This record gives sequence, C-alpha cells and structure tokens, in this order.
Amino acid sequence: MTMVNRRYGLCASHGFFFLLMLLPFVLLFSFLYMPLAAAATQSLPLNETQKGIMEDIARLVNSGSVDTMWDTTASNPCLWSGISCSSSGSSVTNITLSYYGISNSSIFASICRLDTLLSLDLSRNSLTNLGDQFSIPSCLMKEGLWSLNLSSNYMNGSLGGLSGFNQLKVLDLSLNYFSGSLSLEFSDFPQLRSLNLSSNKLIGDMPARMDFSLEELVLSCNQLTGPFPLGLFDFRNLTVLDLSQNSLTGGVPDKFSNLTKLQTLILSSNNLTGAIPKSLSEVTTLSRFAANENNLTGSIPLGLTKYLKMLDLSYNEITEEIPSDLLLGSNLETIDLTNNKLEGPIPVNISSSLYRLRLGMNNLSGRIPNSIGNASNLAYLELDNNNLEGQIPSNLGECKNLILLNLESNQLQGQVPVEIGNLKNLVALQLQMNKFIGTIPSTFSFLTNLTTLNLSYNSFSGTIQDDIMRLQKLSSMNLQANNISGAIPSSIFHLNNLNELNLGNNLLTGSIPEMPLGLSTTLNLSHNHLSGFIPSNIGFLSELGILDLSYNNLSGQVPSSFEKLERLVVLVLSYNQLFGSLPTFPPNVVADITGNPGLTSTNATNGNNIATVAKRKGHILLIVISAVGGALIGLVLLTVTVMFSRSNKTRRAEDGRSSAEEGATQFNNVCLITMKGIHTSAVEFVKANLDDWQIAPFQALNFVVADIPQGLTEENLIGSGGSGHVYRVTYTNRYNSRTEVVAVKQIQSVGWLDEKLEREFESEASILCNIRHKNIVKLLCCLSSAESKLLVYDYMGNGSLDRWLHRSVLHSGHSMARVRPVQHVPLDWPTRLIVAVGAAQGLCYMHHECSPPIVHRDVKASNILLDSEFKAKIADFGVARMLVRAGEPNTMSGVAGSFGYMAPECAYTRKVDEKVDVYGFGVVLLELTTGKKANDGGEHGSLAQWAEQRYRSGGSISDATDISIRYAGYTDEIETVFRLGVKCTGNSPSSRPTMKDVLQILLKCCQQTLRKSRMENSIEYEADPLLMP
Repeated sequence: MTMVNRRYGLCASHGFFFLLMLLPFVLLFSFLYMPLAAAATQSLPLNETQKGIMEDIARLVNSGSVDTMWDTTASNPCLWSGISCSSSGSSVTNITLSYYGISNSSIFASICRLDTLLSLDLSRNSLTNLGDQFSIPSCLMKEGLWSLNLSSNYMNGSLGGLSGFNQLKVLDLSLNYFSGSLSLEFSDFPQLRSLNLSSNKLIGDMPARMDFSLEELVLSCNQLTGPFPLGLFDFRNLTVLDLSQNSLTGGVPDKFSNLTKLQTLILSSNNLTGAIPKSLSEVTTLSRFAANENNLTGSIPLGLTKYLKMLDLSYNEITEEIPSDLLLGSNLETIDLTNNKLEGPIPVNISSSLYRLRLGMNNLSGRIPNSIGNASNLAYLELDNNNLEGQIPSNLGECKNLILLNLESNQLQGQVPVEIGNLKNLVALQLQMNKFIGTIPSTFSFLTNLTTLNLSYNSFSGTIQDDIMRLQKLSSMNLQANNISGAIPSSIFHLNNLNELNLGNNLLTGSIPEMPLGLSTTLNLSHNHLSGFIPSNIGFLSELGILDLSYNNLSGQVPSSFEKLERLVVLVLSYNQLFGSLPTFPPNVVADITGNPGLTSTNATNGNNIATVAKRKGHILLIVISAVGGALIGLVLLTVTVMFSRSNKTRRAEDGRSSAEEGATQFNNVCLITMKGIHTSAVEFVKANLDDWQIAPFQALNFVVADIPQGLTEENLIGSGGSGHVYRVTYTNRYNSRTEVVAVKQIQSVGWLDEKLEREFESEASILCNIRHKNIVKLLCCLSSAESKLLVYDYMGNGSLDRWLHRSVLHSGHSMARVRPVQHVPLDWPTRLIVAVGAAQGLCYMHHECSPPIVHRDVKASNILLDSEFKAKIADFGVARMLVRAGEPNTMSGVAGSFGYMAPECAYTRKVDEKVDVYGFGVVLLELTTGKKANDGGEHGSLAQWAEQRYRSGGSISDATDISIRYAGYTDEIETVFRLGVKCTGNSPSSRPTMKDVLQILLKCCQQTLRKSRMENSIEYEADPLLMP
C-alpha cells in the first residue's frame, strides 16, 4: 500500500505542474470554442410527428380524466408533467401518468406511434383493456421499450397480446384482473429481468418460454394451483421469487441449491405441506424467507438462518425442537415462529444482531436462556403462551433497546429482576398469568416510556410505590388478581395519560384517592378492603365507561357528581356499606347495588337495569364503551372489555385461579392484534400535537399527518352524507416517495346534530381501531380538532358491491370506495360467491370471534366494499354496537338500518342481537342471486318478502335468477344461495341461522362452484380467528 501511494503521489505532482503550463492555452481554446459548443448543445425542438402524437395523448387524458387534469399549457410537450425527452429534446423517451383517471384504452394507439419511447408508466388509472392497437406488430413503441408499468388498473382478459417486446426488461402488470393460463398465453421476452403479475386472476403453471435471465418474479395473490413449479429451478438468475397468497399444494422441492443468486423467497399463505427444504441453507445469498400460513410440518433444518436476515414460519404445523443454531445467524434480524407445535427449550446461542424474536403460541419449555442478554439489538421479544418456567434472567436488562416484552401465559416464577428497570425504551410490559412473587420492583419507575403494564394473575405482594407517578406515559395499568396490599398512592392522580386502571382482586386498604382525570375506559377497584367514602372526584371522570367498586367496605352516600358520568355503561357498587339514594343515570347504564341494604335506586322507573337483589348468578361479560374527549385533551378512542365476578364474596383461592378466571379475556388485551409483526397495546393512546390536530394512530402510518387535513379540498370531495363528507386524499409515501391514496371521512360540528354524529364517530372509531381482519375495512388513524374529527381509511379500489350489482351511476355507492368507470361488466357467479364468502367471514368474525360480539346493524350491499382483487370488506360502523354478552340483545339508542335491509324486529323493539345482521346479509344474498335491489319487491314491498313468497309458492328459482348468471352453468349453487337468503330473512330472529352456519354453507357452495370453473381461489375456507399476539 505504501508503494502504491508513493507512486500515485509522484504522478499527481508532475501532472499538476503540467496542467499549470497548459492552462493559458486551455482558456484561450475554451473562449474560441464557446459559441460552437453552445450551438451544438442547444435543445432541438420536438419533431412535428411526436408533437402531434403528444397532443393526441393530451386530449385523451384530459377528456376522460376523473380526478385531475393534465397540465399541458406549455407549447413544448417535453415540459409537460410526467414527460421526459432525450438529451437533445427531439424525442419523447419516458411517459409517467399515474393517477390521471385514464380509462380510454385508445390511448395505446397513440402511444404505439412513439418509436423512441423507453419507459411507459400508466399505473393507478382506470384502464380496462390493452386495446387492439397495443397487440398488433405495427406498434412501434415495442421496438425500444425497456420498462412497462400498467399496475393498479382494471385490465382483464388474457396476456396473449403482450408479445414482440424484444428489449423489455421490466414489466409490472400487478393489481389488475388478467386471467387465463400463465403457461399457455405468455410469449417470449428475451431481455426481461423483472416481472410482477401479482394480484390478478391468473391460473395454471409457469410460463414455458420465458427466458432464463429473469431476476425478479412476483406472482403473489393469484389463483395459481397445483404443486410448486419445478421449472423455476432453471431460472438461475432469480434474486426475488414471490408466490405468496395462491393455492399451491404439495411439498416444496429441495432444489434451491440451483438458485445461487436468490435473495428473497416468499411462499406465504398457500396450502404447502411437507418439510422445509434443507437446500435453502446452501443459498448463501438468501436474506429473506417467509413461508408463514401454510401447512408445513416436520422440523426446521440445521443451518437455515446462517445467511438469513428474516425468517417467518409462523402459523404452520412445525414440530420438534428449535435447532441449536437457528438464532445464531450473524445477519439475523427477525425470526417469527409463532403458532406452531415447537417444543423443548429456547436455544442458548442467540445472535447479537437479532431485532425481533417471536416464539409465542408453541409448547416451548425450560428456562429463558441467560444468553438472551447478549441480544443487544433486540427490540421485540415475544415468548407468550408457552410452558416456560424458572425466573426471568437478570441480564435481560442488558437488552437496552427492548420496546415490547411479552412473557404472558407461561409458568415463570420467582421475583422479577430489578434489572428490568434498565429497559428505558420499553413501551409494553406483559407478564400476566405467570407465578411471579415478591414485590413489584421499584426500578419499574425508571420505565418512563411505558404505556402498558400488565402484571395481572400472579402472586405479587407488597405495596404500590409512590414513585409510580414517574410513569407519565402510562395508559393502561393492570395489577388485578395479586396479593398487593397497603393504600393506593395518592400520586396516582398525576398519571395524566392513564386510560385504564385495574387493581381488582387484591388486598388493598385505606381510602380511595382522587383518580386521574384522564381515566376513560375502566376503573376497577373491586374485591379489596377499601374503606371510607367514595371520592366525589370520580364523578368528574366524564369519559369513564366502567366503574367497579364492588366487594369492599366503602361507606357513605354515592356522590351526586356521579350524575356527570355521561359515558358510563356499567356501574358495580355491590357488597359495600353504602346508603342513601343512587343518583340518576342515563337509561343505558347497567348498575348493580346488591349487598348495600341502605342504598336505594330511583332509576328503575326510568328504564335503568338496576340490580338490587343478591341472587344474580354468573357474570356480566364484555361490556364495551368508547369515548371521544374534548379538544383540550384530544381524541380518545378505545374499546373496553371487562369481566367481573359476582358469583361469590371471597377472593380467588391463594393456590390458583378458577377456570372462569383462567378463561377470561383480560380487557387490556382485546386490541392486541397479530399483524405478522410487532404487537401493540390494547389501550395504546398516542397523542401528538400537530398544530390544532391530535392523532390516534392504529396502524404504522406511511404518510405525514399534516397531509391529511390539507387534502380536504373541494376537488377531492367524493361523497357526502348525513354524518359529513368523504374525501379522496393523495399523499407521498414517506418511505418510498410513491403517491398513494386514502379515504378520509370528516365529521364536523353542526349544532343540534353534534351529539348524534359524535356517537357515530365514536362507534365507528372505537370498533375499527380494535379489530384487524382481512374482510373488515382498515382504519388507519383518527384525527381530532375543535371543529371536526377525521377517520382515515384504506382506499377501496373497486367500489361497493351495490354499484356492481345495480350499475349505479358514477359517484354513487359508498363514498369511501374508489370512483370507477360505469362501463363495467356484470359480476360472474364465481366472483359473486367469493364476495359473499368474504363478507360472511367478516361478519362471522364480528359475531363469533370478537369479545364482546359486534353487531353492525346496517349490513347492505353499499356497505360491502371491494378491493382491487374483489375481496369483500365490511364498512361503515357508524351505528354498530357491541353486545353485553354473546347471544344477548343490546338496546339501540335509535332506529338503525336501511330500508329493505332492516329486520322486522327493529320496528317494534330496540333490543337487537346478531340476527339483525344475518337478516341484512340474507338480503345481500338475494341481491347477488336475483340482481334485484333490496326494495324491489313489486307488490310485496321488499325483495325479502318477494323472495319468501316465491319460495313458499314453489315458483321457479331459476326464472328469478339474474339474467347475467342464469345460463352460466351454476344453477344448483345459485339456488342454494337463494334459499339461504330466504332462510336468513325469516321473520323471527330465532329462525335465522348464525353467521357461522351461513359461512359453512357458502364455503361448500364455493368449493362446488370453483371446481366447476376450475378456478381455485385464495380465500380461506374457515372464518378467520381473532389473532392475538
């Protein structure tokens, strides 16, 4: 190295002096040459032919635009937005026209005349086909084009027209509706390097004639069936292979050693079986491997993570022990083995590079290895729901980057090490349902970023320390069912962000101190030894939903300030020494004052559910309340699930939990949703002051929050209704700089409607923020200011089912859905059935998997939105409610539902249950089969009444079928769904099936339909369970 430096230093020195000698000559020559150089580099005008072509394209874009106009005021098309020209300016080389609402496929005829075009991007428009000109050999554009992006359109048909692109290197046709066989209809692309056909309706095997130089192949979210394609192993240049979300079956061939350049392999969400290929460990370039949500079995091979950065094998059937070297990879960052059948110990060899380790929901045993402290980069550690025992290793406190620590539901014991207090970045600490003893470490007061603390169902003793007030970010504290004694520290009043406090089933004594005014979910102090008066301060917790002070020694009168608890739903004061009269509450409050001989209620005559006798058995389960605070404290969106026992007066046994307690869902865990990534707290409340806006995010946001209010302009308005306006807001993805879209529902203050709209806002936000399901519209975040409140959703590309069934005019249907061209074809029967299955899965999840069950109360075709793959999502939860318990009715605050979809009982009772949703869904099934509207029953009034009469009278169902599907060969399946619709719309709620029964019938019918059409679809043939972390 020294010789090289000396040599280059000498040459540089001589060169410098030489340049100094030449400098005058250089300057003179430059001066003389300058006019010639300027003339040579001056841009040439765009030739007349291409200028005429560009003007034709501009007319087509601006005449058919839905959302925006293309600014073409400049005389030189090279200066137009999205247009790039050659360095000389004489020819067009690149066209990028995303989000221009282009729907006229004749634009391809003009573009085809641009023989100098290198790159064409028409993604995120409304094109429905490639056009005839695009497929003919005379399309000059094909000769030199190297990049073609037509993703996120509505293109259908086969891929047969895509031929003759001899120079094409990048092709992206994702998020369309292309169908047909991939192997039979795809031609030769000799230069192709990257191919993305994800999210279409393609079937069959891999292309037979594709050049083996392909580097990136993405075929996810199609209908590919059969075994893993062996031909892929001939594509030796592959770096990215994504076959996720198809219906591939059989085992994964053990031939990956052929793919020596492979970097990313994604096989998630298929029906793959058998063992994990051992040859994957031989691919030294492989950094990401995901095969989650399959049926893989057997053990994990040795050496699999030697080169990997990410491994996701969650939700499979993998057995045996975790290999000793699995956590040791030098590049390893993420491992997710959640929900398998793994057993044995956690390996002791753990890489220092590991960032996320998820081993929950297995059968792991043994101790947490001491070597966990070596994982200095670890941020997320989830070992919940296993059989781990022993103590938490003290050197876990060395993992200073930990954000989430979840050790819930194990057999861990002993004292929690004080070193946990070193985890200054910790946001969520979940140690519930173990066997911990001793005092709560005083070092917990150093966890100043903590928002969720759950130590419930252990045997912690000692007192609650005064320095708890240092946890200023704490939003949920659950110490239920321990042996904690002493007084509740008065400093708890200073926890300004605390939403939920659960100290029930302990040994607390003394009086109740003033409570923090931010409590808005639950205050549970039941089953303790508290005495004295109830502080009047509790009456000022205006957002409180559940208050349980039962089984204590409280005395005196119930404070009159309790009348100000406007959001209260459940009040439990039973078994104290209270006297006097219970204050007046709103009619929807469920109260229990049993065991207080001197306490009376004047509320019973006002419609309240007041219990004054001591022989109620069982439990009041799963009450839900949501609330939105004022502008001064920002937006509080929450869903609460509470369980409190009234079946006995004694504490739980010292040596264990009752079966009821073990099976109870703790309310602070209701919102913990698995998203194949990190878990968040159930009552996590993030409040960021952005000028006058407060934000409560429920997903990882890829936009700057300030972009949302700025997008609420007249030109972005896409719908209006009784509760406000809906806008289509574009933003720039802050991670990849791409332009993306969200739907924003705005609810403004409008005088006398404020209270009603506020309730609808609270209902929709509190429900959607706590549920994650592929068939329920995703709420991204909520924004609140003094003047209005905003709900930000995913934008649905295919509109509402109503618009597809009934050819509604433009801008009709659900306003959160994308505006589509009206020239769409009728839905075929397989697609209708898949939509029905998706909507049924969403409702089945709400009714049978959520605790408490959610009743939508306005199920109709316009509230079933369709994404770009025609997957159905339930929307509009403005009138939804949660039940007191499964199977029991809830009292409506007013009439909910829409004409034609409203169950008969809604006319004479305000108590409704899940069967009102079954009725509405039954009407949707009748719409799908007949093509009629819900109120199109002729002399019978509604469609449901017309269908019942036709069925009872023995009239032909086939003749009643929508003409567009009548002769498609699915007569038996259509008649089955018609009869199911009649069954769902029975007059008596008890005569209607449950959504679980409805789903099973639809799934069987779907299987028969798909077998007939030979189109296996990517739907799951079971209702999705509630995924908990």
